[in-house]
Amino acid sequence: MAGTLVQNQTDTAKQNKGASEQVSFKSWIAVLGTLLGCFMAVLDIIVTNASLKEIAGTLAASQDEISWVPTAYLVAEIVVIPLTAWLSSVFSLRNYLLVNSILFVIFSVCCGQAHSLSMMILFRALQGFTGGVLIPLSFTVILTYLPPSKHPVGLALFSVTAVFAPAVGPLVGGFLTENYGWPYIFYLNVVPGLLLIAASWYALHKEEMHISSLWRGDWWGILTMAVGLASFEIVLDDGNRKDWFGDPMIVKLAWVALISLTAFVIIELRSQDPLVELRLFARRNFALGSVVNIALGCGLYGFVYILPFYLGSVQGYNSLEIGETIVWMGIPQLLVIPLIPRLMKVIDPRYIIALGIILFGGATLLTTHLSLSFAGQQFHIPLVIRALGQPMIMVPISAIATEGMAPGRESGAASALFNMMRNIGGSIGIAALSTLVSVRERFHSFRIGESVSLYSQATQQRLAQSTEFFTAQSSGGSSQMRAVLALGATVRRQALVMAFSDTFLVLSIVLLSSMAALFFMKKPHVTGGGGAH
Repeated sequence: MAGTLVQNQTDTAKQNKGASEQVSFKSWIAVLGTLLGCFMAVLDIIVTNASLKEIAGTLAASQDEISWVPTAYLVAEIVVIPLTAWLSSVFSLRNYLLVNSILFVIFSVCCGQAHSLSMMILFRALQGFTGGVLIPLSFTVILTYLPPSKHPVGLALFSVTAVFAPAVGPLVGGFLTENYGWPYIFYLNVVPGLLLIAASWYALHKEEMHISSLWRGDWWGILTMAVGLASFEIVLDDGNRKDWFGDPMIVKLAWVALISLTAFVIIELRSQDPLVELRLFARRNFALGSVVNIALGCGLYGFVYILPFYLGSVQGYNSLEIGETIVWMGIPQLLVIPLIPRLMKVIDPRYIIALGIILFGGATLLTTHLSLSFAGQQFHIPLVIRALGQPMIMVPISAIATEGMAPGRESGAASALFNMMRNIGGSIGIAALSTLVSVRERFHSFRIGESVSLYSQATQQRLAQSTEFFTAQSSGGSSQMRAVLALGATVRRQALVMAFSDTFLVLSIVLLSSMAALFFMKKPHVTGGGGAH
């Protein structure tokens, strides 16, 4: 009798568990709708990179001035991501997401309609401030609307937005710019934006707002964080173009960033109800996962910045040709991502992450032996290998870092902080790698220049051949000068190739080094389950 009772209780518990782990149609609509918004927000980070030359021509902007178009978006996005958890609790997740989705579509159209640089920068900042909300909120919806057993599936879908969007962004931007004009890279957001609004309106739960919480907000934390992160991002983005600390403005902004962010950390750690829950870093797996996430951001956004730079400056590729090359690291991910949640059920996620880092870092290592003939086709195999590795890092590391997070405010805080770490890693990566290219290009130019002497017989012979070629091409007395300039351009091109090789080597070392964090992680309690209890 007792055995029968126990068996009945066990069967009832299994039925209840199965019922609690079923996901309704509405919940899937909520998840997929917010993931679509996240995809757009990530896509807009780099979709303008391939079209900056055309935008600059239309708006009569210099190279330095037009760099503020992507910078304004990034600065606003990095500032708003940590605010998202608090503001969504004040206005409710549904209301906050709906309003920002509507504004994101409006500001996207405004960007396409901008007729001056100042208006473009303003609308890009507003677009980033509203689009940045979509990234952590999609993560929060996954942790809130899906049961723990479905978190790996949700995180796999989230990784599509985080790692696939940067791969297809240059292709989308290049195609639209070449065929329809650069405004269409902004108009592209309209249809997906309307789908996001419809999905959010239909599927997200209506919740009570807590407007009174605004007056009890951590306003000093908000101020110091906004000023600090904005200054830090501008230093990273503009530092290389303005000779870093040789520029007085960069020095001032660096001091502002240091003082503001230090004050922010002190305020948050002393606050009973902090804006950003920095105490999450006391959790070993979250802290170590953030280290890997920063390296992932560095490799993800840094590589997508450096590769177009190489293909454009060394190989002379246009925006569409660059996009057609980079897309090779996007499509294979769609085949791998569905397999990751299944692998996490039978293999320790830490081993999957380790394999992903080896593939990601190893693929980058394959691009360290560049030559003048190393162009788009030669990148295909490394890009495919990289595409296999990225999801193996993104999905398991998100699951491990957020394991045990309670739905609601805690999961929202973890989402915002974890996504901010990846974006900051991307900003650091772009700044560091662009600086490294400049420094190593000057170094190699000097070293090559030492062997290319005008008194060298080989150099004189090369100049004589070039002079003869230019004389045959056109009449005039400038053939010798053109030969000298051509030789200088050859030296610089070769120096650039060597500089990019050095840069890819450093990036691969950073990625492979991040694997050390895995040795100190705790084994997840439930293999394959983010948010386990």
